[in-house]
This record gives sequence, C-alpha cells and structure tokens, in this order.
Amino acid sequence: MDWRGWAEIVFTIALTVAMGWPLGIFMARVWAGERTWLDPVLRPVEALAYAAFGIDRNKGQNWLSYAGAVLAFSAAGFVLLYLQLRFQNLLPLNPQGFDGLSPHLAFNTAVSFVTNTNWQSYAGEATMSNLSQMAGLTVHNFVSAGTGLAIAAAVARAFAADRGENLGNFWVDLTRTTLYVLLPLSIVTALVLVAAGVPQTLLANVEASTIEGAKQVISLFPTASQEAIKQWGTNGGGIFNVNSAHPFENPTPFTNLIEATSINALAFGTVIAFGRIAGARKEAKALIAVMVILVGVAAAAIYASETLTPQPAMIAAGITDAPSNMEGKEVRFGPAASSVWAAQTTGASNGSVNAMHGSFMPLGGGVAMFMIQLGEVLPGGVGSGLYGMVVMALLAVFVAGLMVGRTPEYLGKKVEAREIKFAMLAVLILPLAILGFSAIAAVLPVALEGLLNKGPRGLSEILYAYSSAAGNNGSAFAGLTANTPWWNTTLAIGMLLGRFAYIVPVLAIAGALAAKPKLQPTAGTLPSDSPLFVGLLIGIVLILGGLQFFPALALGPIVEHFQLLAAAASR
Repeated sequence: MDWRGWAEIVFTIALTVAMGWPLGIFMARVWAGERTWLDPVLRPVEALAYAAFGIDRNKGQNWLSYAGAVLAFSAAGFVLLYLQLRFQNLLPLNPQGFDGLSPHLAFNTAVSFVTNTNWQSYAGEATMSNLSQMAGLTVHNFVSAGTGLAIAAAVARAFAADRGENLGNFWVDLTRTTLYVLLPLSIVTALVLVAAGVPQTLLANVEASTIEGAKQVISLFPTASQEAIKQWGTNGGGIFNVNSAHPFENPTPFTNLIEATSINALAFGTVIAFGRIAGARKEAKALIAVMVILVGVAAAAIYASETLTPQPAMIAAGITDAPSNMEGKEVRFGPAASSVWAAQTTGASNGSVNAMHGSFMPLGGGVAMFMIQLGEVLPGGVGSGLYGMVVMALLAVFVAGLMVGRTPEYLGKKVEAREIKFAMLAVLILPLAILGFSAIAAVLPVALEGLLNKGPRGLSEILYAYSSAAGNNGSAFAGLTANTPWWNTTLAIGMLLGRFAYIVPVLAIAGALAAKPKLQPTAGTLPSDSPLFVGLLIGIVLILGGLQFFPALALGPIVEHFQLLAAAASR
C-alpha cells in the first residue's frame, strides 16, 4: 500500500464520473427526441427500423403497456438465443466445430444474457462459436443494456409528468438508446482496443510453438467488439474464461483504464440525464455523491484488505514484509487497479474482472459480495442503477416523513402507500432470492457436489453465486462447479427474479408518480439535494443491505477472516 495506489483509485473513480457528465447530457437529448450531431447518419436508420417493425414513434405507453413491451421483447430474445445456443453446431461461423450447448446450460446462458447478468457457467473460448458470440451474446449485450436505459428514461419522465400516464414508448427508447448511445461508444472503444492489441478476427485457433518446443493452441475470436459493449453495457461476460484478466481482452494498463472507466461511466451519465429530464439537476448530483462515496469506501476497503491483511502462507515461508496479496492478480495491474475494478464491477451489474475475486483476502471478497447485495445501486447497471437508487430515495424520504409526521415528497411528487408497497416489493426480491436459494443449496447434496471447499469458504461461494445471479452481476468466486443442472437452473431463476421482479414494481411506481400533480416545495419539504439527505440515503442503502445479509456474511467471509488472523498469529 502506498500513495500511488491511492492516487490510482481516486483518479479512476474521478475520471469515470467526469466521463459520465457529457454522456448524461447527450442521453437526455436522445431520450427527449431532440436533434443530435449523429442525426445525419443515424436518423435514416432509425426511421427504417420503425417502418420495418411497424412502430409509431409518437404513440406513448402507460406503465402497463411499457412493462408488457419489456417482458415480451425479453421473452422473444430468450427463445431466439436459447435455440441458437442449442443448435450452434448446425449453424455457420463455427470454425472450431463446437457442439450445441446442453439444455440446462443453454437455458442458463440465454437467461443470463437477456437479463444483463452475463453469468457464465462455461469457458467461452472452449464453448461458443463465432456466430454465437457475435449474433447471440453480443447482440443481447446491446439490447439488454438498452432495455435498462429505456426503463430509466421512463422513470425520469414519471417525475417530469403532471397528472399524466405517458412514460414514453419502449420501442422508441430502446432503438434510440442502442443507435445513438451504445453503438457509437462501442465502435470507438473497439477500435481503440484493436489498436492497443486486442484481437478482432474470425479466424480459427492459432497453433504456436513454445520456448520448450511444445505446441500451444491459442484462441482469438472477435474479441474487441464484444469487449467494448461488455463494459459500456455493464454486461461483464467475456469471451475468455478469465475475463478481463486475459491479455487478449485487457493487455495493458492503458486498456485497463479504458475498460475500468467504461464500466460505470454510463451509469453515472444516466443519473445526469435523469436530473435534466425530471428538472432536478441538484438532486441528481446528490445521488451521484452517494454513489461516489460508497464506491470509494468499498475500493479503499478492498485495497486495504489486499495490502494489510496478514497472509499465513507468506509468514510460514518466512516472508514477513510481503507488499500485498498478489494471488489471482495480474502483475501488469497490481492490487490498486484490481481493487478499484472490483469495487466498480460489483457496485454495478457488470461482473467483469481483471483479478479473481475468489483469490482476494476474505474481507476483500466479502466487500465485493456486499456491494452486489446492496442492490445494484452503486452506481448500478446502465439504467438499473438509476431506478434502483430512486427506489432507495423514495424509502429515504418515507422514513424522514415518518420522523416529522408529514406526507413525504420526492422531486415534487407525493410518496404514498402505493409507491412504498411497490418499493418494498422490489427491495425484498433480492434477499428472498439470495438467502432462499443459498439456504437450500447449503443443505442439498446435489448442490454441495459442486463445491470444492467446505466451511466458511464454501458458504461464501454459495452466497456469492446467488448474490451475483439475483443481483444481475455475473462475477463469481472460484471453487464452484456451476455447470450442473441444479446450479444452472436455480441461478437462472435467480437472474429472472432479480431482473423482472424488480422492473415491474419500478414501472408501477413510475406510473403512479406520473399520474400525480407536480408540487412545488414548501418549508416542510425535505431538501433532497442537501448533505443531510445524502447521509440519510447512505444510511438507508447500508441498513437495508446490512440488516438483511449481515448474519449470512458473518458465517462466511467474516468467520474466514478471523480464521486467517488466528492462523497468522499461530505462526
């Protein structure tokens, strides 16, 4: 641990937020249907898409219609992707000759990419054909991210509405977000990554000779194009099994900075866009302050854990001044870059890794797990982070209203029983899915067969897997063999609950708020742009996560940490 590591963490987070600002301003214009500098090129493509699919861009939708469109689109995407993966051996662009996926793996993978989770129970370089990677997984990286951003736009319009029901048009929001935001960002980033050494080819594997004279098969794939949207869309699923720790996905510190900042830049930008559409720019800055504070604290905690925690193996070897825990980390990145990436990828719904979270010290891995369990709001996935934080903000003003005996308001909208019921329904989905499935898996023999470790480490692996699935994150602890019928099926169910059982209540809240009159603040209104509100919102986020998950965490990473300290003390 030194000042350079801390400076790297601060710089990465600051650059991420700074990138989000112009992106948010641009997204607000896109969602409002205003003219942008990309219109001469993309407006004809947009019009062609509407004509081809019979979309009336001027027809608005209420929350039920909007939710129905989201569910129908996602269901259709799931069916198409499932069939493509099952029968990839019969489809072209398969130079490696890969077989089709098993029914349970195809189900898990299709659900994973449709829900923006990108949990991978397989090694991409040994399982997926070029066509599956490009026309299957990469396409859903775009549209699943576009779906989340579209819902965020609908929520923003709800706060801007005055006794209305129009939340926009899902098909228009999805089309414009994909064309004007995700596609240009991904093209530019992919070109930069190719220039920096990331492969982009349809060639089959390359055979190379090692120094010892042995033959080695090197997988290539169209990596750069998927890597770009993997990060910008907070998808996280990589072509290679070790994800962004692989030198073909992330070869240098320069590419690492590009990829690390692109994880959360759009999520921060979504908050800026929300503030501009809802007429609440100062309140948007307060939400960003909450996100930055908690992400910064998490990155600092992981970095401290990785550099200060005693390592019994090192002590046993007579090394008492080891600078940090480098197990599972790339030397070209080091502990600081690995720590800030871990905090950002678990605070979002990204799940990509440049180091193995399962090799972190117990508290470092525990913090990463806790970030997922807080509900994907720091800053969360693209779109989903914004509407997740809005749910937390509604609960915060509700608690404040209870303390002073007033009907709570947020951004000019009264927050009443209907909104709080839907907010609690959304908030309770995550612990029910995570703790429910974890409790069953901890005692069921068919689930325990997939564990390589027992005791606190094994429990941590179970908790992390279901946290990652229900939190739509996708990262994992090593030590769990997940490609089995039990794990593939239950993790997929967790992903579906974490995605759609959250989206529907959020859209119901948006519909209820849109129908209410827009009120002017009074002397009794809690200022939602004040330091007091920032502190209250931080407390709500931590308490909801801490109270629900702390007992389980105490039996997993916290116990493992104390076991580690005891082992180090006995050396």
